[in-house]
Amino acid sequence: MRKDFGKQTIVTPLPVLIVATYGDDGRPDAMNAAWGGQVDNNMIHVELDSSHLTTDNIKRRKAFTVSFADRKNLVMADYFGLVSGRKEDKIARSGAHVEKSAHVDAPVITDFPLTLECRLVSASEEFGGTRVVGEVVNMSADESILDEKGHVDLGKGEFLCYDPAAFAYRVIGERLGAAFKDGHEIGGSFLPGVHGASELLQAGLSSRGL
Repeated sequence: MRKDFGKQTIVTPLPVLIVATYGDDGRPDAMNAAWGGQVDNNMIHVELDSSHLTTDNIKRRKAFTVSFADRKNLVMADYFGLVSGRKEDKIARSGAHVEKSAHVDAPVITDFPLTLECRLVSASEEFGGTRVVGEVVNMSADESILDEKGHVDLGKGEFLCYDPAAFAYRVIGERLGAAFKDGHEIGGSFLPGVHGASELLQAGLSSRGL
């Protein structure tokens, strides 16, 4: 038995994205964005309200960073979504630690262990807001979330996802199966020379091409 909810929309998981920018005066700012994702191998998008200071900063500076909120910094991450940077210096108030990116004109909040440093590709007015698309110029990660081979281990990060059904945060972490492998118990064939997710990315393939 299923229950209909009409137009109510729940997408899960939703990463908790912290978008950081510099203002005209060089002051760093950050906001909590619930809607965003990956659009190509090294391209991401975030959906922002056109009135946000972050939106203005991105358009002027042509750059931004996106960090992924984690368990350790839940309170800080939530605060970044409660107050406008036009009214309060959120970085100073929260005690966040900031370094200037060496790759783009945007700040890196080092409290968060994983950050994408992005160059603005486009900012278009769509669906009542601003869709920002950025090219990832560099990804930086704290050593605490790297495995023994130096690769990012998302299980170590205890990253948050937003639960829109309960207005809550949940933690992502458990490894359940092997991507591009376990489904072969039912059927399908391996792509020649491709054996896993990293090889798929290196081959320049996306979900649309499978």
